[in-house]
Amino acid sequence: MRIDRRAFVIGAPLAVAGCASQREMIVAQPGPTIDPHYRAMYDDMPDEKHPVDAVDLTQIDERFLRREVNFPTPEPAGTVIVDPNARYAYLVLGGGKAIRYGVGVGKTEAFNFNGVATIGRKAEWPHWTPTAKMVAREPERYGPVAAGMQGGEDNPLGARALYLYRNGSDTFYRLHGTTEPYSIGTMVSSGCIRFLNQDIIDLYNRVPVGSRVIVRPARATAAA
Repeated sequence: MRIDRRAFVIGAPLAVAGCASQREMIVAQPGPTIDPHYRAMYDDMPDEKHPVDAVDLTQIDERFLRREVNFPTPEPAGTVIVDPNARYAYLVLGGGKAIRYGVGVGKTEAFNFNGVATIGRKAEWPHWTPTAKMVAREPERYGPVAAGMQGGEDNPLGARALYLYRNGSDTFYRLHGTTEPYSIGTMVSSGCIRFLNQDIIDLYNRVPVGSRVIVRPARATAAA
Protein backbone atom coordinates (compact mmCIF):
# COMPACT_ATOMS: atom_id res chain seq x y z
CA MET A 1 0.00 0.00 0.00
CA ARG A 2 1.34 3.45 -0.96
CA ILE A 3 1.54 6.03 1.82
CA ASP A 4 0.82 9.61 0.82
CA ARG A 5 3.97 11.59 1.69
CA ARG A 6 1.99 14.80 2.30
CA ALA A 7 -0.30 13.04 4.79
CA PHE A 8 2.70 11.63 6.65
CA VAL A 9 4.35 15.07 6.92
CA ILE A 10 1.14 16.64 8.24
CA GLY A 11 0.77 13.88 10.80
CA ALA A 12 4.45 13.93 11.82
CA PRO A 13 4.11 16.50 14.68
CA LEU A 14 1.50 14.31 16.33
CA ALA A 15 3.72 11.26 15.98
CA VAL A 16 6.69 13.14 17.45
CA ALA A 17 4.55 14.48 20.31
CA GLY A 18 3.43 10.96 21.10
CA CYS A 19 7.05 9.76 21.22
CA ALA A 20 8.03 12.65 23.47
CA SER A 21 5.31 11.76 25.99
CA GLN A 22 6.37 8.14 25.94
CA ARG A 23 10.00 9.11 26.45
CA GLU A 24 9.15 11.29 29.47
CA MET A 25 7.38 8.35 31.08
CA ILE A 26 10.37 6.11 30.51
CA VAL A 27 13.01 8.47 31.97
CA ALA A 28 10.99 9.59 35.02
CA GLN A 29 12.98 8.70 38.12
CA PRO A 30 11.30 6.58 40.82
CA GLY A 31 11.45 7.54 44.47
CA PRO A 32 14.03 6.03 46.82
CA THR A 33 13.87 2.27 47.14
CA ILE A 34 13.24 1.26 50.75
CA ASP A 35 14.23 -2.21 51.90
CA PRO A 36 11.00 -4.08 52.83
CA HIS A 37 12.80 -5.36 55.93
CA TYR A 38 13.07 -1.80 57.24
CA ARG A 39 9.56 -0.88 56.13
CA ALA A 40 8.25 -3.68 58.34
CA MET A 41 10.60 -2.80 61.22
CA TYR A 42 9.47 0.83 61.24
CA ASP A 43 5.80 0.34 60.40
CA ASP A 44 3.04 1.80 62.56
CA MET A 45 2.32 0.06 65.86
CA PRO A 46 -1.47 -0.07 66.28
CA ASP A 47 -1.39 -1.96 69.58
CA GLU A 48 0.28 0.90 71.46
CA LYS A 49 -1.64 3.05 73.96
CA HIS A 50 -1.02 6.12 71.78
CA PRO A 51 -0.38 6.25 68.02
CA VAL A 52 3.08 5.25 66.83
CA ASP A 53 3.13 6.12 63.17
CA ALA A 54 5.27 4.45 60.53
CA VAL A 55 8.58 6.25 60.09
CA ASP A 56 9.15 8.09 56.82
CA LEU A 57 12.40 6.31 56.00
CA THR A 58 13.19 8.70 53.14
CA GLN A 59 14.07 11.27 55.84
CA ILE A 60 16.68 9.08 57.55
CA ASP A 61 20.09 7.89 56.41
CA GLU A 62 19.89 4.09 56.20
CA ARG A 63 23.03 3.69 58.35
CA PHE A 64 21.01 4.93 61.34
CA LEU A 65 18.43 2.15 61.09
CA ARG A 66 18.50 -0.72 63.58
CA ARG A 67 20.69 -3.70 62.76
CA GLU A 68 22.96 -6.33 64.30
CA VAL A 69 26.64 -5.51 63.84
CA ASN A 70 30.07 -6.76 64.80
CA PHE A 71 31.05 -5.01 68.02
CA PRO A 72 34.01 -6.44 69.96
CA THR A 73 33.98 -5.13 73.53
CA PRO A 74 34.99 -6.35 76.99
CA GLU A 75 31.63 -5.14 78.34
CA PRO A 76 29.18 -7.91 79.24
CA ALA A 77 26.00 -8.68 77.33
CA GLY A 78 23.16 -6.36 78.31
CA THR A 79 25.35 -3.25 78.52
CA VAL A 80 24.19 -0.21 76.54
CA ILE A 81 27.00 1.87 75.02
CA VAL A 82 26.26 5.26 73.48
CA ASP A 83 28.71 6.89 71.06
CA PRO A 84 27.51 10.50 70.58
CA ASN A 85 30.18 11.24 67.98
CA ALA A 86 29.00 8.46 65.66
CA ARG A 87 25.31 8.95 66.66
CA TYR A 88 24.94 5.31 67.60
CA ALA A 89 23.80 3.37 70.64
CA TYR A 90 24.77 -0.29 71.00
CA LEU A 91 23.15 -3.04 73.03
CA VAL A 92 25.90 -5.58 73.66
CA LEU A 93 24.78 -9.11 72.80
CA GLY A 94 28.06 -10.89 73.55
CA GLY A 95 30.16 -12.94 71.20
CA GLY A 96 31.43 -9.78 69.49
CA LYS A 97 27.93 -8.73 68.41
CA ALA A 98 25.59 -5.87 69.26
CA ILE A 99 22.33 -4.33 68.14
CA ARG A 100 23.08 -0.86 66.80
CA TYR A 101 20.54 1.97 66.89
CA GLY A 102 20.80 5.41 65.33
CA VAL A 103 20.32 8.23 67.85
CA GLY A 104 20.10 11.99 68.16
CA VAL A 105 22.36 13.63 70.75
CA GLY A 106 22.97 16.95 72.50
CA LYS A 107 23.40 20.15 70.50
CA THR A 108 26.84 20.80 71.93
CA GLU A 109 29.51 18.96 73.89
CA ALA A 110 28.39 20.77 77.06
CA PHE A 111 24.85 19.40 76.72
CA ASN A 112 25.90 15.76 76.67
CA PHE A 113 26.06 13.44 79.68
CA ASN A 114 29.05 11.13 79.68
CA GLY A 115 30.31 8.35 81.88
CA VAL A 116 28.76 5.30 83.49
CA ALA A 117 25.19 5.13 84.74
CA THR A 118 22.51 2.56 85.41
CA ILE A 119 18.92 2.40 84.25
CA GLY A 120 17.20 3.46 87.47
CA ARG A 121 13.67 3.14 86.15
CA LYS A 122 11.69 2.63 82.95
CA ALA A 123 8.43 4.17 81.78
CA GLU A 124 5.96 3.61 78.98
CA TRP A 125 4.57 6.81 77.49
CA PRO A 126 6.40 8.82 80.15
CA HIS A 127 5.43 12.11 81.73
CA TRP A 128 7.87 14.88 80.81
CA THR A 129 8.89 18.02 82.67
CA PRO A 130 11.54 20.37 81.25
CA THR A 131 14.41 21.14 83.63
CA ALA A 132 14.72 24.59 85.20
CA LYS A 133 17.77 25.22 83.02
CA MET A 134 15.79 24.43 79.87
CA VAL A 135 13.01 26.83 80.91
CA ALA A 136 15.56 29.56 81.73
CA ARG A 137 17.41 29.02 78.45
CA GLU A 138 14.30 28.97 76.21
CA PRO A 139 11.38 30.45 78.18
CA GLU A 140 9.12 30.91 75.16
CA ARG A 141 9.46 27.27 74.18
CA TYR A 142 9.46 25.56 77.57
CA GLY A 143 7.69 28.07 79.82
CA PRO A 144 4.17 26.98 78.79
CA VAL A 145 4.95 23.35 79.73
CA ALA A 146 7.08 24.07 82.80
CA ALA A 147 4.60 22.16 84.99
CA GLY A 148 5.01 19.07 82.83
CA MET A 149 3.22 17.14 80.11
CA GLN A 150 1.39 13.83 80.26
CA GLY A 151 2.56 10.96 78.07
CA GLY A 152 1.17 10.87 74.55
CA GLU A 153 1.97 11.25 70.88
CA ASP A 154 2.98 14.92 71.32
CA ASN A 155 5.21 14.33 74.34
CA PRO A 156 8.89 14.88 73.37
CA LEU A 157 9.99 11.75 75.26
CA GLY A 158 8.01 9.62 72.83
CA ALA A 159 6.83 6.09 73.54
CA ARG A 160 9.36 5.00 76.17
CA ALA A 161 12.02 6.40 78.50
CA LEU A 162 14.94 4.78 80.30
CA TYR A 163 16.10 6.97 83.19
CA LEU A 164 19.84 7.20 83.85
CA TYR A 165 20.87 7.13 87.51
CA ARG A 166 24.30 7.51 89.09
CA ASN A 167 25.03 6.62 92.73
CA GLY A 168 21.31 6.13 93.27
CA SER A 169 20.35 9.61 92.06
CA ASP A 170 18.59 10.69 88.88
CA THR A 171 20.98 12.38 86.47
CA PHE A 172 18.03 13.89 84.56
CA TYR A 173 19.34 12.29 81.37
CA ARG A 174 17.25 9.73 79.55
CA LEU A 175 17.29 7.36 76.64
CA HIS A 176 13.91 8.05 75.06
CA GLY A 177 11.76 8.17 71.94
CA THR A 178 11.05 11.23 69.85
CA THR A 179 8.33 13.15 68.03
CA GLU A 180 10.96 14.22 65.45
CA PRO A 181 12.19 11.07 63.67
CA TYR A 182 14.05 13.15 61.08
CA SER A 183 16.40 14.35 63.86
CA ILE A 184 18.01 10.93 64.30
CA GLY A 185 21.68 11.12 63.39
CA THR A 186 22.01 14.78 64.36
CA MET A 187 23.13 16.95 67.30
CA VAL A 188 19.83 18.46 68.33
CA SER A 189 18.68 17.55 71.85
CA SER A 190 19.14 19.22 75.22
CA GLY A 191 21.43 16.37 76.23
CA CYS A 192 19.25 13.26 76.32
CA ILE A 193 19.72 10.45 73.82
CA ARG A 194 16.75 10.17 71.47
CA PHE A 195 15.74 7.10 69.47
CA LEU A 196 13.08 6.40 66.89
CA ASN A 197 9.99 5.27 68.81
CA GLN A 198 10.15 1.79 67.28
CA ASP A 199 13.78 1.52 68.40
CA ILE A 200 13.31 2.72 71.98
CA ILE A 201 10.41 0.25 72.32
CA ASP A 202 12.75 -2.51 71.10
CA LEU A 203 15.50 -1.50 73.54
CA TYR A 204 13.01 -1.05 76.41
CA ASN A 205 11.84 -4.62 75.93
CA ARG A 206 15.39 -5.98 76.01
CA VAL A 207 16.98 -4.26 79.02
CA PRO A 208 15.83 -4.48 82.68
CA VAL A 209 16.14 -1.86 85.40
CA GLY A 210 19.68 -1.96 86.75
CA SER A 211 21.31 -2.38 83.34
CA ARG A 212 24.63 -0.60 82.86
CA VAL A 213 24.85 2.31 80.42
CA ILE A 214 28.11 3.83 79.19
CA VAL A 215 27.97 7.17 77.38
CA ARG A 216 31.24 8.04 75.70
CA PRO A 217 32.44 11.68 75.75
CA ALA A 218 31.21 13.86 72.91
CA ARG A 219 33.67 15.90 70.89
CA ALA A 220 32.86 19.56 70.22
CA THR A 221 34.00 19.01 66.65
CA ALA A 222 31.56 16.17 65.99
CA ALA A 223 29.78 16.72 62.68
CA ALA A 224 26.14 17.76 62.94
